[in-house]
Amino acid sequence: MIAKIGRGNHLKGVLLYNYEKVEKDQGNIIHWHKMMESITGKFTIPLLERSFEPYLIANNKTEKPILHISLNPNPKDVVSDETFNALAENYMQEIGYGDQPYVVFKHTDTERAHIHIVSVCVDEYGKRISDSFEKVRSMKVCRKLEKQFKLTSAIGKKEKKDIPIQKVNAKTDNLKQQIASVLTFVNENYNYQTFGEYNALLSFFNITSQEVRGIIHGKEKRGLVYFATDSLGKKVSNPFKSSRLSQPVGLADLHRKFKKAKDFINTHKPQKRVRELVRGTMQKYQNQEDFKKYLQNNKISTFVRENKQGRIYGISFIDHTSKTVFNGSRLGKDVSANVFNHLWNEAEPSISTSVKQNYAEHFTEYIENELKIKEQSFSNANIIETLGSLLPTDIPEEKDNDTVKKKHKKKRGVKRR
Repeated sequence: MIAKIGRGNHLKGVLLYNYEKVEKDQGNIIHWHKMMESITGKFTIPLLERSFEPYLIANNKTEKPILHISLNPNPKDVVSDETFNALAENYMQEIGYGDQPYVVFKHTDTERAHIHIVSVCVDEYGKRISDSFEKVRSMKVCRKLEKQFKLTSAIGKKEKKDIPIQKVNAKTDNLKQQIASVLTFVNENYNYQTFGEYNALLSFFNITSQEVRGIIHGKEKRGLVYFATDSLGKKVSNPFKSSRLSQPVGLADLHRKFKKAKDFINTHKPQKRVRELVRGTMQKYQNQEDFKKYLQNNKISTFVRENKQGRIYGISFIDHTSKTVFNGSRLGKDVSANVFNHLWNEAEPSISTSVKQNYAEHFTEYIENELKIKEQSFSNANIIETLGSLLPTDIPEEKDNDTVKKKHKKKRGVKRR
């Protein structure tokens, strides 16, 4: 069974959509909870609206208080109205909306009989009901109900696909639709905390985002635009404003997404697995191609950002197991961009075996010592790594430590007059 959760701010539109199926004999109302009932026993649109009215009047600034959920069993499953009622009741209770008013419509206009649940996501006091990790919780509830009611499992179909859509093709006419589809998939399935991590993920679909600013009527306005890119990351299309896309992918929407991703990472800590795999792979493979291939076999994609001189100034890891993106600096200083730039660009190609062994021992010792230090939270110290392609790429080379030491020695040797 697959559940789809939608939110909006037009109650009447949602009710009309579902009630139209009833009038066309393509559906009927099979269940309701905390809803007003007429003397005749027949529901009407105005009557349904009045049931939700007190909650909407009390609403405290929730922009999209209307909840519209569909539960879709496998077409092979023959589900009775009684079972559909039980599915709706159990699902709403498990997902946190069991005390809300709701009405259940059964639709039979397709080969897959399914139900639509219309409710509100604010309680009787107008407070918004938390939707933290809602999609994860929803999938768990669906798996539980499949076992309870002996339904065909949806595992192995849509939910198991990592990258179910293709890269955008800028030469086709429906480019805007392609970009919107990718953004919908990315927004619903992956976690990222910065624009750098967001663009790292989008790059695999030949898309990039860019923040824009301007003055309108004397006030500064900020927005987000999207471009299609080629395989090298070069923009090959006109910009698409986030406000013109059908999905919530503007600046404010992304900042809310960043916060949710941070909560997810703090709770589930997927970075531990990624950190261990990246560190282990660095010791096994000194070559960039082999390094990426090994991680890809472990369901981790690597995105490297380089400037025109070939210097690596950013690196991100996309873990398709936890659906999370990490900049290297988030995983530890020993897996940041500077370390990989030294490993892949600055190391001599004819390095001897003994030197390699010494480097590996030093590297292992560094990791062991680093693990004893408590992880620090993200700060301005690594903001260049995080912002990635949004910042200038002509980053100056770091000074050699030996040179600095020599200068200090010279200074100490000068006699004071």
